Amino acid sequence: QIWNQYFSAKDTVYAVIPAAKFDVMWKRAQKCPSFLYALPRKEGYEFFVGQWSGTELHFTSLINIQTQGEAAPSQLVLYHYPELQKEKGIVLMTAERDSKFLVVHEAQCLANQVQLFYATDRSETYELVETFNHRSSEFKYMSVIAELEQSGLGRELRPGQVSDKS
Repeated sequence: QIWNQYFSAKDTVYAVIPAAKFDVMWKRAQKCPSFLYALPRKEGYEFFVGQWSGTELHFTSLINIQTQGEAAPSQLVLYHYPELQKEKGIVLMTAERDSKFLVVHEAQCLANQVQLFYATDRSETYELVETFNHRSSEFKYMSVIAELEQSGLGRELRPGQVSDKS
């Protein structure tokens, strides 16, 4: 409650994650430390690679990785604080974003996708993460878009489909 109250006034992404959900995400992140996320844009999607480093999850746009390689900076970092996991049953999360690249609701969309793909009960959803990490030649980026669209997560980022020409 304190965490939510503190960050609700800030222009950032934050969460209180139930310990059991974080456990699932964490175990899967150890086996599959990276994934390709799709961020809805006006014209199509922009892809971001999410890479776990300890309890931090760094997001870098695919275009920056392709042009800058290892030197590509993160546009978003999610920080997970598991210190209260055993005692209170929660893991706190906050984020640092490059505001030149991402607005808060876009960063929130990426953060929500972490739960969608890493904490899912649907085996075919998590299978995309496993394929990306262990059988990359079989990975189909369109499957990520299909899963995202099915979940409805990116819907609020899409401009209205109905044009107003009155």
